[in-house]
Amino acid sequence: MSVETPLDGPRLWIEFPDPEDSGDAPDTVYRCDLTWLTSDWSCIFGNGCPGIYADSVNVGCCSLGAHFTEPADEKRVRAAVKRLTPATWQHHATGRKAAGGWIEVEDGARKTRVVDGGCIFANRQGFAGGAGCALHVLAVAEGVDPLTLKPDVCWQLPLKRGYRTVTRGDGTTYLEVSISEYDRRGWGEGGHDLDWYCTGNPAAHVGTRPVFRSMAAELRELIGDAPYEELARHCEALVARSAGASAHRRLLPLTVHPADRPRV
Repeated sequence: MSVETPLDGPRLWIEFPDPEDSGDAPDTVYRCDLTWLTSDWSCIFGNGCPGIYADSVNVGCCSLGAHFTEPADEKRVRAAVKRLTPATWQHHATGRKAAGGWIEVEDGARKTRVVDGGCIFANRQGFAGGAGCALHVLAVAEGVDPLTLKPDVCWQLPLKRGYRTVTRGDGTTYLEVSISEYDRRGWGEGGHDLDWYCTGNPAAHVGTRPVFRSMAAELRELIGDAPYEELARHCEALVARSAGASAHRRLLPLTVHPADRPRV
């Protein structure tokens, strides 16, 4: 398995005002990591992913269960769970009969239950209904985007959205919405103890489409359609400039994610 790249290094960021804000001083400004969004990262679950813990390789990054971001998040998932069956959900019986069902409380926060070293919705290898998230499998079967059924933290990973209030020199303020890479530190202090993690590892930078394209649906959900279109315009321009006649990238290193493999 390839060696993970350092967490910190040069990055190229873009800032732009909310396209739907017509004022001279916008109330919202988006700050996005172009180095990450134009990278070749791709989820390799089921295709060589060793999992975040060596003793639970079959569940990828689903070892800890998913914390709900708000009541509406849990409500959406609960509605989807009602449509799961023993044929599509390996731990259906446990989720239906265990005390508390498929939810547990950890440090006062509600989250999906962990069963045998992984999220209760993580079907293991060999399950007849298919390995992977049962909610994801359900979404595919129903012909809807998985983000409409899965917990927020699951479909957002490894995108990281942040908010902060910025004060201008004249005393006015605006909301900064940032979109960046959810690296090890996004997991908190325990992130440094993960046995493996994907975003900075060349093993996962094997995608055929840059992140801003492969995760377009997630980005649209996170920031909205108009901001996404503006973001995509900048990303497309960067990708176009980096595609030389010989297909090699010719920009400064900060425009290329350190985990991306050289293009030949």
